[in-house]
Amino acid sequence: MGSGGGSRAVASLLAVAAAFLWATYYIFVLAISPATRPAAILALPFVVGGGAYTGWAFAEREGDAYVRMWAQPEAWLRTGLLVTMQLSVLAATYLTGPVDASLLSLIGDVVATPILVALLLGAHRAQIRSAWFALGLLLSLAGGSLTIAGGQRLGAIPPLGWLAVPAVPLSVAAYFLLAARANEKYPSSAVVGQSMLASGLVTAALAPAIPGGAAGLVPPDPTSVVVLVALGLTSFFLAPVLYFSAIRRAGFVLPPMLMTGIPVFTLLLSAIVLRLGLPLLAVLGIPVAVVGALLTFRGETASEAPPVDRPGPTS
Repeated sequence: MGSGGGSRAVASLLAVAAAFLWATYYIFVLAISPATRPAAILALPFVVGGGAYTGWAFAEREGDAYVRMWAQPEAWLRTGLLVTMQLSVLAATYLTGPVDASLLSLIGDVVATPILVALLLGAHRAQIRSAWFALGLLLSLAGGSLTIAGGQRLGAIPPLGWLAVPAVPLSVAAYFLLAARANEKYPSSAVVGQSMLASGLVTAALAPAIPGGAAGLVPPDPTSVVVLVALGLTSFFLAPVLYFSAIRRAGFVLPPMLMTGIPVFTLLLSAIVLRLGLPLLAVLGIPVAVVGALLTFRGETASEAPPVDRPGPTS
């Protein structure tokens, strides 16, 4: 993985772009609800994103690795986590609102992922122990929380909504951690493509148990079809491509930290597209989150050991 400052800067841009694309998920979903049923919103973007990944894998001559993924138990574990994550995110979007749902996803990225990396893999502990990194973590969470507090709420959650509260962050962290680890051995297009397309098949099979039933798999109008295809290409293809590219460049800690942009972008898009308003307190959270992200960047850089001078060859 890349370790230079330039590589981290590029990784940061990639991660922020991924955060923006993932923020559009909530806007797309609410734009076609309630006419479009949950089964279609769950299954069809998976199929579109998985299809795009599959095409990418074969175009890059990684089809053999892609085919092997389907026989690996670990691949189906990632599929189960991805289905759980998306079911939880969709439920949270309906039950708690788009901004609150993005906060739950944020907790998975910003808090749970680095902790799992440090505890389970023993990696990046120096960064997490860094004072700058710890300060950046606190500021990022504070900025995201201000955005939520000002924009919506994280309070009056209906009883079913509480099932999504732990499910979203835990499934988000576990899926992206396992997928990133698999990407170290196998092409990303094969790893993520298999889990995406398999998740589409699984969620389609689950359609009879989802509100709206199997008939809900059929979009009600051409507009819904266009939105679902756009959703699949953005949140289910381009966003993970950018995110895992950032992880390959900067490691497992910095890119998840930059997911503080998800609730910020969600709030801005909600205000612009859904006309939900943009309160002052929410606006104040944006620079706080940005400063926190910059401090985590400094914390990762400061935690690196300085290069060791080695004697040159003697003549």
